Amino acid sequence: MNTAEILSAFPRLKALVVGDICLDRWCTYDPAASEPSRETGIPRLGVVSTEVTAGAGGTVANNLAALGAGHVEVIGVRGDDGFGYELDQALATRGIATDRLVKVSGWQTFTYTKLLNGRTGREDQPRVDFISTRPLHADVEQAVIENILLAVPTFDVIVIADQAETSAGGLVTPAVRESLSRLAEKYPQKIFLADSRKRAHLFRKLVLKPNRAEAEAACQSLFGEMDFPALRRHLEAKILIVTDGPAGALVIQDGEETWVETRAVGNPIDICGAGDSFAAACALTLAATGDPLAAAGMGNVAASVTIMKRGTGTASAQEIIAAEQNLPA
Repeated sequence: MNTAEILSAFPRLKALVVGDICLDRWCTYDPAASEPSRETGIPRLGVVSTEVTAGAGGTVANNLAALGAGHVEVIGVRGDDGFGYELDQALATRGIATDRLVKVSGWQTFTYTKLLNGRTGREDQPRVDFISTRPLHADVEQAVIENILLAVPTFDVIVIADQAETSAGGLVTPAVRESLSRLAEKYPQKIFLADSRKRAHLFRKLVLKPNRAEAEAACQSLFGEMDFPALRRHLEAKILIVTDGPAGALVIQDGEETWVETRAVGNPIDICGAGDSFAAACALTLAATGDPLAAAGMGNVAASVTIMKRGTGTASAQEIIAAEQNLPA
């Protein structure tokens, strides 16, 4: 299948994102309006505009929708708060279903607040992140698992976005991971792809997509040395795809390792979200073709598009085709 044929298959696919569905708030401040507080003398930033987008697993969902997946849905947890409302709206704007987001009273929605200088357009202040370090309540965890069990049979692609970097507070708990592993065994024809910042070494029986630093950390945790084929075997991963920025991606299958190179991109604007766009394009291509090398190649092209956009951008099917036409012969 050529690129156009692969992309034309995406509208027939249903994609589900399970994990940390977060909110990105892009707050532009005016330096001229950022004088100290009159009451306390503490410096303040005068925010003059705010844009919100879905982040983390929400960025994966945004990319799945932009690539033309026929139906995109998310399973996660959000607070019964203003940020949760903004997250629902940001996802709905992209046509992403939120019916299976579990709304939890007293829980704050996982939110990244990014402060952009209105004069330069650059993010030049410390971020303000709203996180949770408390474990999910057992009732909430069970509701998430029940949503997963009900949803998975109707989807072709399931992407697991394990974004949280704290030991507790993220959606992908041990019980959630175990449920996903069992479902991957039960439905071998479906694509289960996991992307985890801190816990790649805990996912089993799935397609695993860490970046090089995450894969090396997983190897160190398990073996005390670098051995990516051993990592795949230990985790019983169907495929291990290790992304490595401008070097491309290493695809490790049973008895085979292949580098899939990416096109050179000069002066990328923002590499945030490149892994999410790779994951989305890779998972859909695996479902459409069953070819891990084609999937890694499509992921590379999608990432090369998004790194030329500010913020956590997306890559559309049209942009994929345009970018591939610029690949060296």
